Amino acid sequence: MAEKKKSRISRPALVLGVLSVVLIVLAIIFFAGGGREKVDRLIDANVPKAPAVAGGSAEARTVTLFFLDDDDDFLHRETRQVAAGPTADEEAERALAELIKGSEKGLLSPLPPQTKVRQVFIGKDGVATVDLSRDVAEKFSYGSTMELAAVYAVVNTLAFNFKAVKKVVILVEGAERETLGGHVDLTRAFLPDYSLVAR
Repeated sequence: MAEKKKSRISRPALVLGVLSVVLIVLAIIFFAGGGREKVDRLIDANVPKAPAVAGGSAEARTVTLFFLDDDDDFLHRETRQVAAGPTADEEAERALAELIKGSEKGLLSPLPPQTKVRQVFIGKDGVATVDLSRDVAEKFSYGSTMELAAVYAVVNTLAFNFKAVKKVVILVEGAERETLGGHVDLTRAFLPDYSLVAR
């Protein structure tokens, strides 16, 4: 009888011992490597990478924008940093967004601040197509000088900063528009004109 009791007690103890060892080994494997890889992959997949911050970052590029001055009818240069890449189209969109945001030196933006850059596409033929929101025409009353400045602030900003850009077409809400305010024909592609820029 005593021997039977011993064998009954030792079997469950043995099974518990084996299970404990297996659990300890699995826990060591999980915490030593398997679980960490899964977490890293989830972090990479779900957390968007922040764009490069303006400043001295290696992932920023300097662009030249063109604004007006109260004292004359010329466009004046102002440099700004924008996040670089991943495509020239996206850099061009950021440059125009900075132009719309306005000057940091007290110059005047010829574009209404409500304007949005819907898209910029730079074709292989050197024609950049700029699609602006309707605010560019509806939120501003243009005289002939201001309308010319608005068009060439966009055209010169793109052509000056992006070597691939030779001409610029301006659309409003994805469609061709005759003018912004009745003065400058928008149904053609524009070459840059640096004679409008102050020296």
